[in-house]
Amino acid sequence: IDEDRRIVETEEDHEIVELAREELKELEEKYEVLKEELKLLLVPKDEADDKNAIVEIRAGTGGDEASLFAKDLFRMYTRYAEDKGWKIEMLNSHPTDIGGYKEVSFLVKGEGVYGRLKFESGVHRVQRIPVTESGGRIHTSTATVAVLPEIEEFEIDIDENEVKMEFYNASGPGGQNVNKVATAVRLTHIPTGIVVTCQDERSQFQNRVRAFSILRAKLYQMEKEKREREISLKRKSQIGTGERSEKIRTYNFPQNRVTDHRINLTLYSLDRILDGDLDPIIDKLLLTYMEERLNEKQGSAQTG
Repeated sequence: IDEDRRIVETEEDHEIVELAREELKELEEKYEVLKEELKLLLVPKDEADDKNAIVEIRAGTGGDEASLFAKDLFRMYTRYAEDKGWKIEMLNSHPTDIGGYKEVSFLVKGEGVYGRLKFESGVHRVQRIPVTESGGRIHTSTATVAVLPEIEEFEIDIDENEVKMEFYNASGPGGQNVNKVATAVRLTHIPTGIVVTCQDERSQFQNRVRAFSILRAKLYQMEKEKREREISLKRKSQIGTGERSEKIRTYNFPQNRVTDHRINLTLYSLDRILDGDLDPIIDKLLLTYMEERLNEKQGSAQTG
């Protein structure tokens, strides 16, 4: 860069000056990109970023339409996982008669899964004309997404005396019993009131193992959110804490538009996004998050 600048300033041959000017422009652009990448490398990763993730999707306001939207989100995340070469294992599902989900939870296994999916937690809103709407009116429905890191047994010790275990028959759409044997498991963690159900495995033992895995993740997340609330009193994060009540994104079908409200990002590619093309949103969220942490780190270094 310095050599090209010297040529531009001192060389008399116009052709050489023009070549140096073009090369200088390219090098300066590369330098800025590398500088930003280096900055981001200085930001410490979150301790759970490399873990697998448990994703829970629940239909919110909007009745049948909300359950269909929950199914759309499930498909979006499974397509995204497939593109990344990640593996998906179903944990629990409550399908509806019309082909949606009241709720669905699944484990995503792969490299750096939680680090990429963690900002999906929150309220997702859809605006579209439902199939059942004869008047052509746009309805607004919601679904809630929670993304939790998968926690190993040794990381969180659960006292089984503090857990109420119930076993019942698994049910399918409309509430009919799928199994005659009580294979489904419901855990209630008495100190916190957290309730976990698991019915998608064939055996009671497997459902119990899965349910405890989800319970560990929820207890970890509860402690993490508590710590983050304490920290957020000291700082204002654009991305937020990822709590369930936070409205994070709107999917507008008539305009083929997706807007992420945390970073004011609007993309007119709803069809591609719902088909699993989430990287343009996730990359921007990660960049914003890392820049916030970097600014915070630099600020504390200056005041320290």
